[in-house]
Amino acid sequence: MTPPDTPSATTDAPEAAAPAAPATGGCPVAHGAGTGGAEPAPLLLGGDRFQSDPIGLYRDLRRDHGPVAPVVLPGKLPAWLVIGYRELHQVTSDPVLYSRDSDLWNQWDRVPENWPLLPMIGKQESILYTVGERHRRRAAVMEGGLEAVEAHELRATTERLADSLIDDFCGSGDADVIADYAMMLPALVLFQLFGLPESEGRGLAHAINDMINGGERALAGQQHIRECVGRMVADLHVNPRDHVTSRMLRLGGHLPGEDRAVITDEFSAAEIIQDVLVMVVAGHQPTADWIGNTLRLMLTDTRFAASLFGGRHSIAEAMNEVLWEDTPSQNIAGRWATRDTHIGGRRIREGDLLILSFAGANYDPLVRTDQSALTGGNNAFFSFGHGEHRCPFPAREIAEIVARTAIEVILDRLPDIDLAVAAEELTRRPSPWLRGLTRLPVRFTPVPAG
Repeated sequence: MTPPDTPSATTDAPEAAAPAAPATGGCPVAHGAGTGGAEPAPLLLGGDRFQSDPIGLYRDLRRDHGPVAPVVLPGKLPAWLVIGYRELHQVTSDPVLYSRDSDLWNQWDRVPENWPLLPMIGKQESILYTVGERHRRRAAVMEGGLEAVEAHELRATTERLADSLIDDFCGSGDADVIADYAMMLPALVLFQLFGLPESEGRGLAHAINDMINGGERALAGQQHIRECVGRMVADLHVNPRDHVTSRMLRLGGHLPGEDRAVITDEFSAAEIIQDVLVMVVAGHQPTADWIGNTLRLMLTDTRFAASLFGGRHSIAEAMNEVLWEDTPSQNIAGRWATRDTHIGGRRIREGDLLILSFAGANYDPLVRTDQSALTGGNNAFFSFGHGEHRCPFPAREIAEIVARTAIEVILDRLPDIDLAVAAEELTRRPSPWLRGLTRLPVRFTPVPAG
């Protein structure tokens, strides 16, 4: 589906996306007053600036609209983009007022069946859209499956799979780190953890990318992943194995086992399968982008050059800086208002969609007063979310181990790795949701495999 042109100030989008008057007792400033007092039209979520100039984009949004900006999704569907750090913390800390239940959206009657963002925003029987105590019990099943992952075994698996990928190109002297390495490794590791066949890795990785980018292949990508997970679960009843998926099914009362008592039997096997799908997708793409964005930083910024020639002391700092400055998870959908309310000087109506801008909040001058790069141990970024729907700690730990091991292995194997093109030629994928490179061409001294 081709996105529409950015609507004018007289767009036929409903009132939710129209500039609202400041709330009583809220922001007293009419945003946009610097341009004559009229607020600029809502931004189409998905324009080129999300890739080419995100820092400038969020700065301009904050200037023109304040910490909660009106945006328009494909199909002229209205939403709010929460870019203020304080406001994002408020939204994610209040699941009663700002629910994860997408059934509340007041725009469903305008959404076509083939809407490209359905995989991102659509109604799903997954943990992403479960709320209240039911969500907390469902999260316990998920975390119980993840907690049994041993860090040293995960690191060993990642190293083995990383070496096998590097063996494919190390003798050539050149490679595309994104296509040949970063976009493959997290998926292959996750397939091992969740019991998915490693032989289907490439096809599943492409399907995940199609789904997340929200293009015309998004729905087909989602279906391909779901079918693969379904086949794997069906096989567990014939060939029992121990991995994250089988542990979740046991904890949910769907497979026999003595590893732990059943947490709850209220979730169907289909619901647990949907949660597996969520974890594989949510774990692969952001981790791949974390690897790619960190390697780009280390190959283009002289502050991190030491790590390329014998030292590893800068890898953790580079990874942390990426989560502040170039976070893979840029904008997340979303939260839905359960009643009329006000936030950031805006009147939010019941059923309005609020999109969480992790990148916008990370750039907020209220928390970045000197605008310097945050490289050290400051972990107050929003890159893993906040509140009861944040990324579970075991999943965050898995992502960090995979990403750091991936970077360490490729720098060890190819110690003189360097960019093969000018840094200005690097481009980003066309997605406002996740931020990653389309290519990262490198050159190096050829080395033997193994």
